Amino acid sequence: MEKDIEIGFLGTGGAVATQERDNTALVIRYDTDLFLIDCPGAVFQKFKRMGMDPRRVTSILVTHVHPDHIYGLPILIHSLMLDEMCIRLYASEESIRFCRDLLELYQLQSDKIKCRLEFVSVGHGDRFLLAPGLECQAMHVPHKAASLAFFLDFLDRGRTVVYSGDSPLHPPLFKAAAGSDLLIHDCSIPSRLAGQYEFLLQMHTHALDLGSFAQQARVKRLAPVHFFGELDYSLAEIETEIRRHYSGELIMPRDLQRIML
Repeated sequence: MEKDIEIGFLGTGGAVATQERDNTALVIRYDTDLFLIDCPGAVFQKFKRMGMDPRRVTSILVTHVHPDHIYGLPILIHSLMLDEMCIRLYASEESIRFCRDLLELYQLQSDKIKCRLEFVSVGHGDRFLLAPGLECQAMHVPHKAASLAFFLDFLDRGRTVVYSGDSPLHPPLFKAAAGSDLLIHDCSIPSRLAGQYEFLLQMHTHALDLGSFAQQARVKRLAPVHFFGELDYSLAEIETEIRRHYSGELIMPRDLQRIML
């Protein structure tokens, strides 16, 4: 019997949350297990709102440790403090050190905390098993020194999901993602703002480039995320720019939206 693959968008916004969009984070449900990618905000409550059991989380993948991607980790562990469970946290060595320090600050690694974290250091090119039939590979992206993208291969289904994390346009990522079933990628601004905020393109991607490179990579489905809510543009503008080049299935995700793969 085939296992279900479901992607949940816990948040789709950039560093500054808006009324409609919180900071970007994902949950992937594979059969009964949940895999969390980044951990900002009230993740525990969002799981509940989406009808998912937070106690099903078996792994957390951390792309990098800017505040809007990791500040919710302490409250997630605190919320699970009475549950006898172990969660593996995969991240770069730099990110693991930060996460350890953050949890220690709140004394969330003491004996009274029943939910334990197992830290697993991964780097560029490392491949590891998240669950039977689900492999993940890490790839460095040039957002900050230790930033990672993640490639999730559902071996029994022959499906691949790629998440860029925060990233400027990085051609090697698109080359590696060629033909993938779903690419979830940073799309912080429309191209018209690139000249006004040139420094942003050292760390993020604009919509016109995303559509062009996704088309060249022949990705089957594209989901842009990490929209900068503090800047003056509409999601319709982002969609129009992506569509100038990209002809595949385009998903403009909302917070708490769920899609099946």
